[in-house]
Amino acid sequence: MGPPSPRRSAPWSAATRDRLRFGLYAAHLLTLFGIALSNFALGLALLAFPALRDPAQENFRRARPLLVAALVYAGLLVVTALFSHSPATSLPALRELFTLAALPLAVGSIAGERRLRWLFDASIVAAMLAALAGLAQYWLGFGDLDRRIRGPFSHVMTFSGILLLVDLVLIARLMYRPRIPAAEGEAAADGGARGWLGRPWLAWTALAVINLALVGSLTRNARLGLLVGAGWLVWMRRRRYLLAVLPAALAFVVLAPVPVLARALSVTNLSDESSYDRLCMLEAGARMVAERPLFGIGPNMVERLYPIYRHATASRLNVPHLHDSYAQLAAERGLPALASYLALLAVALARAWRGHRADLAAGHGAGEAGSRADLWLGVTAALVAFSVAGLFEHNWGDTEVQRVALMLLAAPFCLRIGSPLAAAAARTPLAGGGGGK
Repeated sequence: MGPPSPRRSAPWSAATRDRLRFGLYAAHLLTLFGIALSNFALGLALLAFPALRDPAQENFRRARPLLVAALVYAGLLVVTALFSHSPATSLPALRELFTLAALPLAVGSIAGERRLRWLFDASIVAAMLAALAGLAQYWLGFGDLDRRIRGPFSHVMTFSGILLLVDLVLIARLMYRPRIPAAEGEAAADGGARGWLGRPWLAWTALAVINLALVGSLTRNARLGLLVGAGWLVWMRRRRYLLAVLPAALAFVVLAPVPVLARALSVTNLSDESSYDRLCMLEAGARMVAERPLFGIGPNMVERLYPIYRHATASRLNVPHLHDSYAQLAAERGLPALASYLALLAVALARAWRGHRADLAAGHGAGEAGSRADLWLGVTAALVAFSVAGLFEHNWGDTEVQRVALMLLAAPFCLRIGSPLAAAAARTPLAGGGGGK
């Protein structure tokens, strides 16, 4: 007998390593309904990644600007904890580094368009199931401000924050997904353009369920984010469709339940106690930044020191955070940390936009075969919605929501910019190992 072939002597083939690497990463996202399960899956994925990584993968090179911004953000987290008013209080915030590790893990685990489409579709199905759980709670008598629906999550803001991000990805999928002739169904399935939600009734059902739950959650920041993100998608697709906004708004006023309508209108009402209190939080945050603009007062210190900085007429003596991601980061960690966070968003948005423009330049218009507009614009709309919602809620500080956001930040760097058909030709089939770079 001759010597064993290299294929047999290797402990795992490239295809097996690719499947394991991607599967472990996906598991931590699909188990966010139980944070302990998600933590376990993420820890396992991080431990296994060095043995499963693909040395030839180009994603890390493409994502260098994103990873540099993330490294600066992480470094400033450590520095601000050390320079905190109370390092003992701030050092536990370093647990965020564990979640931040999911960003390079995503870059190294999502190999190409097919993997990304699969992950988006799986996330949509998971969000639909979570939304159904929330609607079941509504049917059981929940749904007012004191008992808002939250699905399988521990807090309504986590519930609405995740639904918001996935909802924009789904809307982009329905508006921009490639039109594939029925005769090419088998080839389309192999390319991942249809995926789990290839049947229109399933995608539209998911859209209805997720949006009903999102409205029923009574979270104003998510509604505003959805309005901006969806409006931008419509603007990019057919600008004249925006003329339907006024009739849709009138229909909402006429048909929406009174609690839902009252909650929506309260966002501009400064006599509303919640709205006024958030203005007081912003003023307190500005005082914190003015006092320590470079390193902030320290992670985890806003809740502890808020009574010192609060406005005299604020309705609450203590708050867990400032209900604004930007104000929270600037107050806790200083303006450089806020700038690094904005750089994360800007780098990912710029990459997604550049990818979309490159597809258009290659002659692949939105909705045409070979187009990836649903991916590029879906990521862009979701990140824009996340940024808008962050003006009214500290969504970046919510671990479950942050992990979905990190996946979206990494997504544009998991696709090759250029001709989508060339990228598809370079992509190895799912059963055969690593994807396109």
